Amino acid sequence: MITEKKLPKKEIVEEPAAEEKPKESTVEFLSSLAAVLVTGLFIITFVVQAFEIPSSSMENTLLIGDHVFVNRIQFAPKSSWIGPLLPYRDPRFRDIVVFLSPAEPGLYVVKRIIGLPGDRIHLRNGVVYRNGTALDEPYVLHDKDTYDPYRNNFPAVPPDDDPNINPNWLVDLPSYIHGDDIVVPPNHYFAMGDHRGVSLDSRYWGFIPRENVIGRPMFIYWSFETPDDQYRKTAWSDRILFLGKVVLHFFDETRWNRTFRFVR
Repeated sequence: MITEKKLPKKEIVEEPAAEEKPKESTVEFLSSLAAVLVTGLFIITFVVQAFEIPSSSMENTLLIGDHVFVNRIQFAPKSSWIGPLLPYRDPRFRDIVVFLSPAEPGLYVVKRIIGLPGDRIHLRNGVVYRNGTALDEPYVLHDKDTYDPYRNNFPAVPPDDDPNINPNWLVDLPSYIHGDDIVVPPNHYFAMGDHRGVSLDSRYWGFIPRENVIGRPMFIYWSFETPDDQYRKTAWSDRILFLGKVVLHFFDETRWNRTFRFVR
């Protein structure tokens, strides 16, 4: 006779319910939001800043419609308490920099540093000579169908009633000419655009004071095909029309191959 053995019953032990996390109060939420906003504001004010390239003066290095992040720390005045921890340095030869225009207060400009303090600069037939040596500039875009004696033989050819030349620069220019060269004064820089045929640069408005230098473009975070004269259209109606174009043509007129391209 087979007898069934009763298996011991397994006791079911209920797990303790997980403790519910206390819900964030409105005050805590607002405090967190404020901290994020303050941190973001600090970063875009003192660390990096977004700029849009409005003109063709830096083609083909930077195109109209390129949006870049600019490092504001690198060229900033050194801080005594945090200075050793940050990579401060002065602008160097061939650095691309964003600066406040010495001719138009409040206007941000981007150019390439060609002359440092003490450098002797002149141009002959569009070729730049720095301290007597002709520069090899593979990044430069030359226009073969245009020739300007003042622009291409600076400072040998006197300016000829060019409305693009700053009047104050016309007065100051002769005092910086030594022989065939213009000599960059202390704490100033001589800058030029990579698109030499259209660039209005130090040949037209003079040297960049050190304190005017804002920072160095790091990389392009977005590039959109933009008309040459778009930056002149400041009316709200023009801005709204262009915003509508961006919305409609974001995918097909964004230059995707330029996204995250480093600026050199």
